[in-house]
Amino acid sequence: MLSRLVLTDVRNHPALTIAPGPGFVVLTGSNGAGKTNVLEAVSLLAPGRGLRRAALGEVARSDGPGGFGIAATLADDVTLSTGALAAAPERRVVRINGAPAPATALAERVAVLWLTPAMDRLFTEAAAGRRRFLDRLTLALEPGHARDGARYEAAMRDRNRLLAQPVPDTDWLAALEAQMAQHGAALDAARRRTVAALGDALAAQPPGEIARAAIALDGWTGDEAALADALRHGRARDAAAGRTLAGPHRADLIVTHVDKARPAATASTGEQKALLLAIVLAHAELVARLGGRAPVLLLDEVAAHLDPVRRAALFARLEPLGQVWMTGTEPGLFAAIGDATRISL
Repeated sequence: MLSRLVLTDVRNHPALTIAPGPGFVVLTGSNGAGKTNVLEAVSLLAPGRGLRRAALGEVARSDGPGGFGIAATLADDVTLSTGALAAAPERRVVRINGAPAPATALAERVAVLWLTPAMDRLFTEAAAGRRRFLDRLTLALEPGHARDGARYEAAMRDRNRLLAQPVPDTDWLAALEAQMAQHGAALDAARRRTVAALGDALAAQPPGEIARAAIALDGWTGDEAALADALRHGRARDAAAGRTLAGPHRADLIVTHVDKARPAATASTGEQKALLLAIVLAHAELVARLGGRAPVLLLDEVAAHLDPVRRAALFARLEPLGQVWMTGTEPGLFAAIGDATRISL
């Protein structure tokens, strides 16, 4: 968990310091007060582009000097910081205990998961969004997943550029495909382990929970040799398409509404919200049980559309899950919570 968070020139916050406790952290305030901006800052303490997937230049305060900083102290006194300098606004800087580090190393220190209103479209948008969602779930269980993902994507970009040349260097192609095969097979295996473990956790949820979901991974699967072979034999096809057409980057997370026996994409908006919340909660419990550390949960406006009974049930489910950050416009939405760090923005 975070014991201290300091923001400098992040979105609408020129300077903000928060000392959160170990349980609920409740941020309230009017629309535009910057509640989601705080959650976004916490989400940037994980690899990736955060809960908004914004460019770094967008995170910096628009009327500020340029650049921004996010610093956090964890409960074990490890310090994390990230941000961008005014001189290089799109270059991310990460430090762990004051020493430079790659962004992928953040996953070894803290697991951060989030649920935002923008994710309501997860089941109806393109598969890329569901892959990113699954990769965040996997990252919380297997921190090395971030490195495999970054190296696979880098090798694939280089291969695509090489295939666009009139006469590609076949030795270089083979080397890039070997990298893609190694890290791609690891990506696929880690995702499938997560889907299997999380599927079991969802199946064990008792009837009457928020929703009952089942999950599966669709698309390419195989070992390192199989992927290397598919890439080698697909060079002409991929060159014509201008992109790589085989590999774990083409996978999709399939979610089913168990009680209705239909795909989540065809469920109502309310049912999709409930399915997504059920997955996030079951996963947080799984991480705490298997990983020995509860993730930091960021829940943006999660209570706004729940009646008092369902809100109370949700808070009871969240209470043992460690540090849970929640936002809302009205303090009364969180009246059922006992001890909490309460911050009005």
